[in-house]
Amino acid sequence: MSLFYRSTRDDSVKVTASQAILKGLAADGGLYVPEQIPALDKSFEELSKMSYQEVAYEVMKLMLDDFTEEELKNCINKAYDSKFDTKVIAPLVKADGAYYLELFHGSTIAFKDMALSILPHLLITSAKKNNVKNEIVILTATSGDTGKAALAGFADVKGTKIIVFYPKHGVSPIQEKQMVTQKGDNTYVIGINGNFDDAQTGVKKIFGDKELEKVMNEAGYQFSSANSINIGRLVPQIVYYVYAYARLLADGEVKAGEAINVVVPTGNFGNILAAFYAKNMGLPIHKLICASNENKVLYDFFTTGTYDRNREFVLTTSPSMDILISSNLERLIYRIAGNSAEKNASLMQSLKESGKYEITDDMKAQLSDFYGNYATEAEDAAMIKKLYEDTGYVIDTHTAVAASVYEKYRKETGDTTKTVIASTASPYKFTRSVMDAIDNKYDVMSDFELVDELSKLSKVKVPQAIEDIRTAPVLHDTICDVDKMCDNVKRILHI
Repeated sequence: MSLFYRSTRDDSVKVTASQAILKGLAADGGLYVPEQIPALDKSFEELSKMSYQEVAYEVMKLMLDDFTEEELKNCINKAYDSKFDTKVIAPLVKADGAYYLELFHGSTIAFKDMALSILPHLLITSAKKNNVKNEIVILTATSGDTGKAALAGFADVKGTKIIVFYPKHGVSPIQEKQMVTQKGDNTYVIGINGNFDDAQTGVKKIFGDKELEKVMNEAGYQFSSANSINIGRLVPQIVYYVYAYARLLADGEVKAGEAINVVVPTGNFGNILAAFYAKNMGLPIHKLICASNENKVLYDFFTTGTYDRNREFVLTTSPSMDILISSNLERLIYRIAGNSAEKNASLMQSLKESGKYEITDDMKAQLSDFYGNYATEAEDAAMIKKLYEDTGYVIDTHTAVAASVYEKYRKETGDTTKTVIASTASPYKFTRSVMDAIDNKYDVMSDFELVDELSKLSKVKVPQAIEDIRTAPVLHDTICDVDKMCDNVKRILHI
């Protein structure tokens, strides 16, 4: 039976997986969701004997069922290869009673590589399947990590261009250097005078511009997205939760069918939504622990049932989570609204008009699988220091938010269920914040002196992604106001 995807805002929209990947965002502004979530058809014992690539196929074949076995395996094998610095792709490290799922062994040392290594291949395959002749223009807003991972994935991919917008003063120095030094004749990076939400809203506005779409089509272009709104980003993220469970089973850390908790540092909600989808595919997850930083809009939502972005935007040391509009939450809202596009569209309209919406008690009751909390900047720093001093293991600022929230959860509930913490970025990506947390004596050092010091401290080799940007020249230096984003896209495309 074919699995179709519907728009969260219009019940009449029904497309195949490849069409959903190509479009990125539905024409009505909705997100594509599967009509139903298929169950895993391999036992946990079978999965525990598989490589990352094999697990990826078993998960993705169920969600992307209009791809042939050959097409899908080709995409998987091109994605999860020597770009990753470990054959296991996503190692599990046990530290201080939890299992850290290291999702940062790809070419840009952040979890976005897990999905963005495969998205270009899924997209090009989807274009061929649907006889698309236009050149695909990837348009993306980033809070720091998606941008570089997407740029790396799409650089010099034939038949594509990629334009990335990022908040000029809202990313770490290493994140910015990674983006502005990106090579590739088809890559464009633009800093905006605004925050991530401004960038994301601007990109959505460009996607929704019907007049621009017409002009682009005449010029031989069409938009697609590498943001987590694209189902081609979300599906590969389900894989690593299934793989983590398979590894725990293989290592004798859990028995088949034994439940685990999953903790995810969350801004845009896609990464934890992937864990929710994994649970619905049959993975025995007890609690989905949603960890926020001081931009705690999701914590407040899980606590009160009201989503309210009308608040001060805080710049933190975990910038990839500095988000007040969690786009992927819409997919969960649609589901708890009984898969009603009408109810969901009404709530999203309320968010657009007033900056907030409130779910019903019935909808709130369906969120019992989730636990939300947040960590302050001080708690975040203290966790990095404590974990390093107790175990010698160094984590980044985003992972520290998750570890802090997990500690709060454990104290609050007494739950001793074995727990996987999604470790979403290498500490090398946020060296200054990490080293300052361990000891503020490091603050006098330059960014790259800190890199070398971190290597000594953690006994982990400096990743190639960092070595590559030490002396790389800046190739992208455009900065614009939010209202000039569309003009810059037109300039790049000569339309």
